[in-house]
Amino acid sequence: MRTTFAPTSLEDSPEINRLLGELNLGELSDGAVTAFGGRNDNWAGITSTGSAVFVKRVRGELAGDQIRRSVGFDAAVERSGRTELLSPRLLGHDEEARLMVTDLLREAPTAADLFADGRFDEELAHRAGRAVGLLHETDPATLHTRLDTTRPWLPNPALNRAVPLRAFLHFTIAEITFWQIVHADSALCAAIERLREREGAAEGCPVHCDVRLDQFLHHDGLLYLIDGEEFRLADPARDVGGFVGDCLHHILRGLSGGPGESGCADEPSHDALVERGTRDLARARPVLTAFWDGYRSARRTVDPELAVRATAFAGWQLIDRALAIAGMSSRLGAGARAAMGIGRTALLAPERYAAALGLGRTS
Repeated sequence: MRTTFAPTSLEDSPEINRLLGELNLGELSDGAVTAFGGRNDNWAGITSTGSAVFVKRVRGELAGDQIRRSVGFDAAVERSGRTELLSPRLLGHDEEARLMVTDLLREAPTAADLFADGRFDEELAHRAGRAVGLLHETDPATLHTRLDTTRPWLPNPALNRAVPLRAFLHFTIAEITFWQIVHADSALCAAIERLREREGAAEGCPVHCDVRLDQFLHHDGLLYLIDGEEFRLADPARDVGGFVGDCLHHILRGLSGGPGESGCADEPSHDALVERGTRDLARARPVLTAFWDGYRSARRTVDPELAVRATAFAGWQLIDRALAIAGMSSRLGAGARAAMGIGRTALLAPERYAAALGLGRTS
């Protein structure tokens, strides 16, 4: 289950209840709210009128862009009919206050929780694939909102040569190690550039751009895709590869003892991680295949090169997760290094590994 804790006091953020009042949703009180872990502040609870709401304050300089993308994502879900493509309804937002209000899904484990417990089965994976496919089938012209057409920041070939000094000054030792590995690997750098070129040549469609297992919630037997803050017109391979790569990440995470990678003496060796990871991948492949089958069942046509690009994006997802772990660690442990190695393999020759990752069939 998602970790909950006490949120910031509502007394310090009167704009929250002001927005809820404008939406005729009542008010929240400090004694009746909790918060979920994540990069943004949030408040979850039942209002004075009995409405179950989730309030999020988006952090960062790009909060306005993220809120506008979320509005577009909600419009796409609404356009789909909210039958197979589901997401908590966006009830309202305040761009100036950087707030969004959605329906609260109580007691809803993430797909990552289910995957870790062995309960994210082929049927759920097929549903997740169909949901992503239906999102990609949305006609942007019917959404009555202008979608972002900029490509996501990462992967960024410019970082293959150097990282900004401002970022470098705040790096952990693990992040420094991560970028030393990347900068010394000319083949990996070339593969990242090839992926960006292929992505730029692909026909774009409405894409979530942050598909991971923890972006799906399982509630009352239904599967919900959440957090549309990166939604835009982009290469659909990003979403397919994001799902596949995140499944691989969770397999490796389970083998290495979690993201902290404390460096205990009994930490598995690189070779042991690769061997055990290969074995667990074989067990997880039916789930990946079911996702791909569900995805294709929702698409009228599938770009014949999509599976190859998705495999490369799955590789990038592993490398990106290693970078995220490095930002929270003092050292780059065996699990993160194994993830980088497997991701590198997928990036260098995605056409060779698409079938192994469950993406072999295109018709």
